[in-house]
Amino acid sequence: MINSLMLDFGRRSSTIRDLFEYGNAQKKIVGEDNVFDFSLGNPSVPPPKEVSEAIIDIVEHESAIKVHGYTTSAGNNETRDAIAAHLSKVYDRPFDRHNIFLTCGAAAALTSCIKAFLLDSTSEILAISPYFPEYERFVVGLGGVFKAAPARTSDFQVDLPVFESMIGPKTQAVIINSPNNPSGAVYTEGTLRGVADALTRKSSEYGHPIYLMSDEPYRELVYDGLKVPFVPDFYTNTIICYSYSKSLSLPGDRIGYMLVTDNMDDFDGVCWATAGAARSMGYVCAPALIQKVIARCADVPTDIESYDRNRRLLYGELVKMGYDCVHPDGAFYLFVKAPNGYSSKMFSNLAKKQNLLLVPGDDFGCPGYLRVSYCVSYDMIRRSLPTFKKLIDMK
Repeated sequence: MINSLMLDFGRRSSTIRDLFEYGNAQKKIVGEDNVFDFSLGNPSVPPPKEVSEAIIDIVEHESAIKVHGYTTSAGNNETRDAIAAHLSKVYDRPFDRHNIFLTCGAAAALTSCIKAFLLDSTSEILAISPYFPEYERFVVGLGGVFKAAPARTSDFQVDLPVFESMIGPKTQAVIINSPNNPSGAVYTEGTLRGVADALTRKSSEYGHPIYLMSDEPYRELVYDGLKVPFVPDFYTNTIICYSYSKSLSLPGDRIGYMLVTDNMDDFDGVCWATAGAARSMGYVCAPALIQKVIARCADVPTDIESYDRNRRLLYGELVKMGYDCVHPDGAFYLFVKAPNGYSSKMFSNLAKKQNLLLVPGDDFGCPGYLRVSYCVSYDMIRRSLPTFKKLIDMK
C-alpha cells in the first residue's frame, strides 16, 4: 500500500509548473520569441559576480573534503557568524550564531517550523490570502489542518478583524509572507502591529503561544526606497524563514535559514524543536559549498534595477490599457484582476491560446486575479504588450 495523500500530491502538479511546461513545449512549435511566459518566479538576474568568484576560489583553493563534506546540522559556524553579523548591522540589534539555523532554502525552514508546532491532527496553521500554494501542501502533508484568512483586495494588506476571527484554540502558528507572492504587497508597520496585537490577545485567551512564521525570500526586493519592517520588533514569538533564492539569484542551490531571536518565549525549546523537526524529515545539513559562499557574500547587495525597470513598464502599460492591478511595492509579481467579467481561470485559458502564460489566482487562495511574474527580460515584456491589449479588448 502507498499513502493516498502523497499519491494525490504527486499526481496533482502545480498550475504554475503546468504553464511553464506548456510554454516550453510551445516554444518548440512556434518559436521562443512567440511565447510570453510569465508563469515562473525564476530570477532572470544572474547571481552577483561576488558569488561566482567565491565559488571558483573555494573550489580551487580549499580542501575538497571540507568543501563537499557534511557540516553540522545547524551549519558552519563561519556562515552563521557572517549571517548574524549582517543582520546585526541591518537591524541594529545583536545576533549571534546561536540565533541562526541554516536550511535547504525557505521551504525547509517553514516545514521544520510547521512540524515543530503541530501537536496532533487537529492542530491548525493559518495563512493569509493570497499565499504561496505550497503552504497548504506543507501543512496537510505534515498532518495538520490548513486554514486561510481571506484577502483584503483593496490593497492586499491583512484584513485584521477577519484575521483575528479565524484564530481559534487549535491555531498553533500563522504564516505571513511580505513582500508577498503573488500580490507584491509589503505589509506596513500598522498591519504588523495589528497582527501582533491579535496574536497576543489570542495567545492569552487560549493559554498557549501562537507562533508567527515570517516567510521572507523577497525581503530585499522592494522599490521606491521602501523598507521591509523587521517582524520580531512587533511580535516576539516570530521565526524568520529566509532564502537566498531571490536576493542572490540562487533558487537551485537551496540555501536559507531560520532566525530565532533571543526574546522568543522558550527560546531553547523552539530551537531544539525546529532542529529536531528538520532531523526527522531527513534534512542533514544545507549544501556545504553554498554555505561557504554565503559566508563570503552575506553582505552582497541585491540587484533590483532590472526588476524595477520591468515593474514600471508592465504596471504602467497594463494600467493604461484598463487592467485593474495592485501596485507592486516588492517581490517581482504583478497581481492583475481578470477583466471583462472573466474568471481568472477563463482569462488564463484565453491568454494561453495566445501563448501568453498567466497564473490564475485560485491556487493562491484569491480567485479572480492573475499572477504575472515579471522576473523576465525587458524585451519579452515589451513584445507581450500587444497581446495584453488584444485580450482586454475582447468583450
